[in-house]
Amino acid sequence: MLSYRAALNLENRLMILFAWERHTLQAITFMLIAALMGCQKSSSDNAEQRVAGPLQKITAAYTNQPQSTLVHVATAKGYFVEEGLDVQALMHTYGKAALQSVIDNKADFATVAETPVMFNVLKGEKIFVIANIEASSMNNAIVARKDVGIASPGDLKGKRIGYTPGTTSDFFLDSLLTANGLTRKEIQPVALKPEELQDAIMAKQVDAVSTWNYPLTQISRLLGADGTIFYDREIYTETFNIAARQDFVLKNPETVKRFLRALIKAEVFVAHNPDEAQTIMSAATKIDKDLIHEVWDVFNYHVVLDQILLITLEDETRWAIQNKLTDRTDMPDYLSFIHLDSLKAIAPEAIRMNR
Repeated sequence: MLSYRAALNLENRLMILFAWERHTLQAITFMLIAALMGCQKSSSDNAEQRVAGPLQKITAAYTNQPQSTLVHVATAKGYFVEEGLDVQALMHTYGKAALQSVIDNKADFATVAETPVMFNVLKGEKIFVIANIEASSMNNAIVARKDVGIASPGDLKGKRIGYTPGTTSDFFLDSLLTANGLTRKEIQPVALKPEELQDAIMAKQVDAVSTWNYPLTQISRLLGADGTIFYDREIYTETFNIAARQDFVLKNPETVKRFLRALIKAEVFVAHNPDEAQTIMSAATKIDKDLIHEVWDVFNYHVVLDQILLITLEDETRWAIQNKLTDRTDMPDYLSFIHLDSLKAIAPEAIRMNR
C-alpha cells in the first residue's frame, strides 16, 4: 500500500517548507510596518470612517480551541468594532460544527480546519475559505494508555481507538496508522464527539484517542505516567481557516475585508504580546492559563492564503476517495473554493499560492 507519508512527495514537502519560511518573513515585515506606521491605533482616518455609522451586525461561529485565538483577541481588543462590525458569537466545541452553522445560514463566518471544508466541498456545498488563521504540524496526535500494552504506534493494532469522524482527528488517525504499516481494518475505531473522548479513555472504554488541543494535553496530564503520545509532524500540517458561504462573500465584499482587517490587527497583537493574548484566551474560554501557555508554541498564527492549504485539501481528498468516504471520484478545483480577492485587496503579501 502506498503510504500517505510516501504520497506527500518531496516536491510538496519543499513547498510546505518554503511556504512557512515565507510566512515568517511576511510576519516580520508586517510587524515592522505596523510598528512604523502605528497601524494598531484606531485613530486613522479610515478606521474613523468605518465606525462613524452604526455597527454592522454579523455572526461568527467559532470555537474555544487555541486555533481560534485571533478571533478571540480581535473581539477582546475591539478590533471588530474599530472596523465597524458588531460580531455576535456563536460558540462551538469544534470547527466542523461551526462550519455547519454557516452552511445552515445561522452564521456568516466560521473558524474551521480544512478537513470539514474538504468534505463539504465534496458534498457540493458552496463555500469559500477566505483566510487561514493558524497552522500546526504538532497539534494532532494519538494519546494512548500504556496499561493496555501500547508503547509504540505498532501496538495500536487491534486496539479500540476513539476519533471524531469528518475532522482532522479522522484524517490524522489514518495517516499515522498508514505511516506505521497499519490500516483502519486492523484497529477497532470508535466514533465519538470531541467532548466525549476524555471520558471514554479515562473510563477505559477506548484504549487510545486521536485528537487535538486542548483535549490532547488535558488527557495526557490525566493519564500521567500511564499515558503515551504519538506525534508525527512529517505526515500532516493542520490549517485552521475562516470560511463563509459563497453568496455572502460575493454580496458583502466590504464586510469580508473589515473582518479580515480585524484579524490582521489581532495577528500583530498576538506576535507582540503573547502573554496578554494568553490572558485574553483564558478569560474568554475559561481555560487555565497554564494549559494555554503549555501548548502556545505549537501554533503559528498568520492571516494568509498559501500553498499549504491547497496541498492539504488535495491530499485529504485522495484519502477520502481511496477510503470510499465520498461518492466522488474526481479532484475538485479547490482554487474555486478559495476566495483570494478580499485578502489580496488589503494584504497582497499574504497571498502565497502558486497556482
